[in-house]
Amino acid sequence: MRFQYAFQKIVDLKSNEKTQAEWMLSSAIGKLQAEEKTLHELLDSRDYMANQLQEAAGTKTPVAKIREIQSYVEHLELCIIQKNSDVHRANDHVKKEKIHLSDKLLDEKVWLKARDKAKDSFVKQMLQREQGELDEMATVRFAMRAR
Repeated sequence: MRFQYAFQKIVDLKSNEKTQAEWMLSSAIGKLQAEEKTLHELLDSRDYMANQLQEAAGTKTPVAKIREIQSYVEHLELCIIQKNSDVHRANDHVKKEKIHLSDKLLDEKVWLKARDKAKDSFVKQMLQREQGELDEMATVRFAMRAR
């Protein structure tokens, strides 16, 4: 006789939910990394343009060009502020997904443990049944020899 767990569909569902939570966390981490990469690119651009501004101020560069560079540096500053906010939101989302995943892991663990207990109980009953049958066979044999 084979073990069949009555709540196997629930165990499968919990396993699928855990897998989905892992994918969601992976996606959130990927988005966070993309946001951080963009932030670093903006910071590099700002530093480069700030150096260009310093060089322009030290040479015979038209004031209009200096103002243009300064305006672009200010624009980059605003972009950096916005991107910092995006990185913070992405980081919060990663934390939320980690909590969600840990909840799903716990759910799955509870159901797997319940299934394992049910299987252990089933195996114990099967062994007891087999032992009972063996005892009965031994008793019948003993009775046959005693005649």
